[in-house]
Amino acid sequence: MTHKKKVLVVAAHPDDEILGCGGTMALHVDKGNDVYVVFMADGVASRGDSKNLLGKINERKQSAIEACAIIGCKHPVFLGFPDNQLDACSILDITQKLESVIDEINPEIVYTHHNKDLNVDHQLTHQAVITACRPQPDNTVSEIYSFEVLSSTGWNSPTENNIFIPNTFVEISKTWKKKMDALYCYDDELRSYPHARSYKGVKSLAVFRGISVGLEYAEAFHLIRKLHK
Repeated sequence: MTHKKKVLVVAAHPDDEILGCGGTMALHVDKGNDVYVVFMADGVASRGDSKNLLGKINERKQSAIEACAIIGCKHPVFLGFPDNQLDACSILDITQKLESVIDEINPEIVYTHHNKDLNVDHQLTHQAVITACRPQPDNTVSEIYSFEVLSSTGWNSPTENNIFIPNTFVEISKTWKKKMDALYCYDDELRSYPHARSYKGVKSLAVFRGISVGLEYAEAFHLIRKLHK
């Protein structure tokens, strides 16, 4: 009997999870794995319009709940940090709140942001994940991957130390439609082409990552750590 795995996606904002690894998440679900999602920040509060802010935050949460339901994930966890202001929060507080979720779930596989994304929330989410998943004897995490997010990963200065270098590719041809159906839940977050974070941009990236390894559609990851036990 195949071992059911627990998979955790740690995303800075609602929509990052689908953009970065929605197809892979759906594949995990199809394999019988339990997929959990944690959102660090609300994804709304930094936009300058304070009118009905709570309502907008709740709308974004509802979009996330609907997207996760389409993928087949467990009900998402919202840590509620302010959007684009994780650098104003204590990294200890951020990490401890994430650790409490990880301790409850005990995941074996974790996906999160690239550490050099342009968005500061992405950077600090990555740092919190690496700290929370440090390889202590009782830690259940055996695999950690970083994913790319259009309009953040590719927009930082393309230096040797910043660039996203994928070394793991997952075919998502069978789950492509489910990824896009989930992404439609975040329609307000998508832009018109040729903006990178557009529906055409998402498809172009999946096709590019796919054909680079002889597949129709793929999501690309950087393997940070994998333990063979």
